[in-house]
Amino acid sequence: MSDYIITIDAGTTSERAILFDKRGQVVSTSQREFQQFYPKPGWVEHSPLEIWETQKFTINDVLEKQGVSAQDIAAIGITNQRETTLVWDRKTGKSIYKAIVWQDRRTAGYCEELKAAGHAELIQQKTGLLIDAYFSASKIRWILDQVEGALERAENGELAFGTVDSWLLWKLTNGKVHATDVSNASRTMLFNIHNLTWDDELLDLFDIPKAMLPEVKQSSDLYGHTAKEHFGAEIPIAGIAGDQQSALFGQMCTEPGMVKNTYGTGCFLVMNTGKKAITSKHKLLTTIAWQVNGEVSYALEGSIFIGGAIVQWLRDNVHFVESSAEIESLARSVEDNGGVYFVPGFVGLGAPHWDQYSTGLMIGLTRGTQKGHIARAALEALALQSMEVITTMALDSGIDLKELRVDGGASANDLLMQIQSDVTGLDIVRPEIVETTAQGAAFLAGLAVGFWENMDEIRAIWKADKHFSPSGKDVEKLKHNWTRAVERAKAWVEE
Repeated sequence: MSDYIITIDAGTTSERAILFDKRGQVVSTSQREFQQFYPKPGWVEHSPLEIWETQKFTINDVLEKQGVSAQDIAAIGITNQRETTLVWDRKTGKSIYKAIVWQDRRTAGYCEELKAAGHAELIQQKTGLLIDAYFSASKIRWILDQVEGALERAENGELAFGTVDSWLLWKLTNGKVHATDVSNASRTMLFNIHNLTWDDELLDLFDIPKAMLPEVKQSSDLYGHTAKEHFGAEIPIAGIAGDQQSALFGQMCTEPGMVKNTYGTGCFLVMNTGKKAITSKHKLLTTIAWQVNGEVSYALEGSIFIGGAIVQWLRDNVHFVESSAEIESLARSVEDNGGVYFVPGFVGLGAPHWDQYSTGLMIGLTRGTQKGHIARAALEALALQSMEVITTMALDSGIDLKELRVDGGASANDLLMQIQSDVTGLDIVRPEIVETTAQGAAFLAGLAVGFWENMDEIRAIWKADKHFSPSGKDVEKLKHNWTRAVERAKAWVEE
């Protein structure tokens, strides 16, 4: 048996390759950022070729760092930024337009037209999703409309659509495999999450040719093998899951009612609802968590568009700090937020508001405002946005939540985790390995090839590192003023 699993973690701002051993421990990592394109306000694009070349570099780099060869790898698992939309030529393997990123809002107007035409209920019933520019369908429609001859080529079977996982799978196999998994398919607004098929009625609604679409497989399944030329030997590709579903699996939230929050570019809260697809009455998403051994698990999800990107914005755009780590020490330099609230609606507000026309807002500034107050308000924004989603999940599911498992870069911030515990009233559990998004894909791939025998073996690997419990601090005023600030940020953009 080979010694390692490699996870490809195709993120929004960087590509990573992570080597895991049999104990689920991270052995080696390689990471490289890639360029972000902002051609117009609200537009976000990536270069598909750069995504592939950057990812290929990290895989070779992680093998070299550890001094192992492709023969030592039992399988590759892929986890990816979801909804990001790519369309490419099947013959040449070249994209016909840049990748339109999940954060992109260019199709907001089209989505409003769909709502006005009364399609919201049909789409939610079939896909579990709300009509929004976030998802892939409207992005595919835009590319087919804007690129000359694209619709005709798509109808003739010349073009392929995929989310980032499908694109990387295509490139890794030199075009032999065009596929995705159920979790990624469930984020396109074209996939029926109940009968697990591409939905003809929705394809007609969006006028998207079925010939473009990838085959949909289980999350833990043998997809194909890498072309020998890439890494010196063929490696099985055996697990795929969208990043948030992968994190849920990596956190071993395998029982109904278990919840995790990933603090990445955005914040993504996902609750396992088991075999039942619960339709949200409070603007959460119903989605597929994964399919393993023929059994589908469903989830409720609240997507917060701007999470850790708050800190990135403070560092890179306004040069408020030189490094992300400074935020915690600045926030600890003050006792409270000094009346400052920061609503990061840079690309609209996600769950539970779904306001495409909000913008960022900082309110409560006075002559006495210090840097520490702004830093603390930024951390509180992450926690308070997450609190809104958690409250909504409890309402939708009828489950009394006790615990929140956390991961992602900002989960290393102890002050943020304490604030999160205080505003939610929940125990916060941070695992030993916070690379749970990558770990989930490794677990899925490892299960498919027998690297791990079963779920029980994997559950034994997961271990908690630190618990945060509510301190008893009065947070009612904080929560009240947050709600007021959010209302003021809404519907600012006039189109």
